[in-house]
Amino acid sequence: MNAGTIGLVTTIAVVGVAYIGCWWALERVRARNELVPPEELGAWTESRRVRWADPLVGFVTNFFDTLGIGSFAPTTAYFKLRARMPDEQIPGTLNVGQALPSMSQALIFISIVSVDLTTLYSMIAAAVLGAWFGVGLVSRLSRRAIQLGMGGSLLCAAVLFFASNMHWMPGGGDALGLMGPRLIAAVLINAFLGALMMLGVGLYAPCLILVSLLGMSPLAAFPIMMGSCGLLMPIGGARFVRSGRYNRGAALGLALGGIPGVLVAAYIVKSLPIAWLRWLVLVVVLYAAIQMLRSARRTPVPASAKS
Repeated sequence: MNAGTIGLVTTIAVVGVAYIGCWWALERVRARNELVPPEELGAWTESRRVRWADPLVGFVTNFFDTLGIGSFAPTTAYFKLRARMPDEQIPGTLNVGQALPSMSQALIFISIVSVDLTTLYSMIAAAVLGAWFGVGLVSRLSRRAIQLGMGGSLLCAAVLFFASNMHWMPGGGDALGLMGPRLIAAVLINAFLGALMMLGVGLYAPCLILVSLLGMSPLAAFPIMMGSCGLLMPIGGARFVRSGRYNRGAALGLALGGIPGVLVAAYIVKSLPIAWLRWLVLVVVLYAAIQMLRSARRTPVPASAKS
């Protein structure tokens, strides 16, 4: 690794340690200060408990995420199908819980895959900036707006899964970096993708398509998209923790199971014939999208939106 790569890997590692400390400290403050009415104490306690299925889901989704299948859409489908949390808590739970596994992926792939440092740094910085602005908006959205946004994003994910399964995705070129107008376009679009991450829209698939369309090697997309998520998710996740708009137990379970899933996929399994699994994920994600949009249809429109 060169000095630039070592610097980025060190930054991600430091941010990861800081994120763990920030998460722990914010939760301690909330536990001391949060006043829970007696009639809501049971639901409050339940939301803070890690269920046995949460680490398992974290392991499976991040295992396949490392091999090329995104983790946000299948995890959203799991939460929606089980109906174990309010829909407006799903984006925060995804970003808080999947942050540490994504950082693990970033550390691995940035270390082993070569890519132009100017392209890598600028696209990662843009995604982080987009996430910073995006999380402020998402944390204030109504339940219905979250449902509509996530339902639409799941439909988009289903379309991307279908296009990938049908081999309609761009093949890409062999470039390891971008220059001039192409770099500017990549930076602007990656900033938008970073903002969408705060709504629960996975960045991996659209970022892979983006760099492939711009002529880069698809392999070079891995450190870009994983580095982007590895830095934007802890920053956005910390703001979700501060707002309290997430499920602590589920997020903690995803983190505990996700990191081993990444390590097993990256260092032990490395590759699998997973074409059949992509079709299964497509069906599950499409069903979850329909359910999310049906929930939005049943949710009353906020009074402020009517005026």
